[in-house]
Amino acid sequence: MSEQLSILGGLTAEQFLQEYWQKKPLLVRNALPELIGMFEPEDIQELAQEDHITARLISQNGKNHDQWKVKNAPLEAKDFKKLPEYWTLLVQAVDHYSFDLAELWKKFSFIPQWRRDDVMVSYANKGGSVGQHFDFYDVFLVQGYGHRRWQLGQWCDENTAFIANQPLKLLPDMQPDFDEILAPGDLLYVPPRLSHYGVAQDECLTFSFGFRMPNQAQIIDRLSDHFADQNSAKNPMLDICRQQAQSIGEIEQREFDDLKQKLITAIQSSTGFEEAVMTLISEAKYPDNIPEPEPMDAEELLDYAGQNILLGIEPASRLLYRQLGNELQFWGNGELFVINPASQHLFKQLADGEHLALDLFLQDKKITEDLAEALNQALLLIIEEDD
Repeated sequence: MSEQLSILGGLTAEQFLQEYWQKKPLLVRNALPELIGMFEPEDIQELAQEDHITARLISQNGKNHDQWKVKNAPLEAKDFKKLPEYWTLLVQAVDHYSFDLAELWKKFSFIPQWRRDDVMVSYANKGGSVGQHFDFYDVFLVQGYGHRRWQLGQWCDENTAFIANQPLKLLPDMQPDFDEILAPGDLLYVPPRLSHYGVAQDECLTFSFGFRMPNQAQIIDRLSDHFADQNSAKNPMLDICRQQAQSIGEIEQREFDDLKQKLITAIQSSTGFEEAVMTLISEAKYPDNIPEPEPMDAEELLDYAGQNILLGIEPASRLLYRQLGNELQFWGNGELFVINPASQHLFKQLADGEHLALDLFLQDKKITEDLAEALNQALLLIIEEDD
């Protein structure tokens, strides 16, 4: 029997994925107590002013609350002076700057790593919000500080109308059938396309653990790049005129069907689809957040022996793998990462989110060389065991 997960209120992963995932919301009280007090509001405001941070300061007009204003990063201290009554600060990818926060992704290990987006933090004063809206991705909203009231309403889609002449995609109305206040540690899962509206009840921090799929346009774009590099794909297709034309100016439906089938066959018979997808989903969403590592070689890595050093994935990077015959193929930050066969079991564990003791692998020169290269590419980082 599958394990009951406290973060899902005692549901198993199978129950959640079958009954709730992309179907209906789930509220779990005290689901993630580890997040309580991890950050203070001042921490998020200071982070928003750092270089390379993606952040937005959203405010409502002091006289007309139906008028919204958005200021994008870079933000400065002066931006937080003389703010109107209602405002919200949104800071993206906070998990890239906090190892403790990044570790909480493991609480969601029932969802593949490649689906992760980032952890966005919403800091708002009393009454602050980002309006009634919906998203196209799955999100687990976790309260880390203060309280926020959440209302959930109707389902939306790409044809849903928004309020005109606003800098945000806001819904003109919502029909709430869910109305709850979240306290620190509480979790609310909101599936894609479900309208929602969160209002701070006091000074509060809400952490959004987002998951999303690539869209069809992104995959087609990557496939186009792949086939554009293949000489065979640049040759005209072979004869599709198998019947005498009735009218030489007409393109018949059977010809469209034949062209479509040839394209589908080309995709199915090529490794390009898998490579295009691996390139896309292994890309770092915020490459500027990846730190510049200090170069080291395998010999320098040996200097860390006996220091209780652990290895793990750099929070801003992505490391994924796929089965290819009897071996594993690894991709890191959008590129193929070639390693020795002896290293595959180790890198699989790392990609699966484990932290491994460096001393266990320093006896193997090939593995040490691969580890040094992964550190040089900022795919991995060194962790002090008592951190």
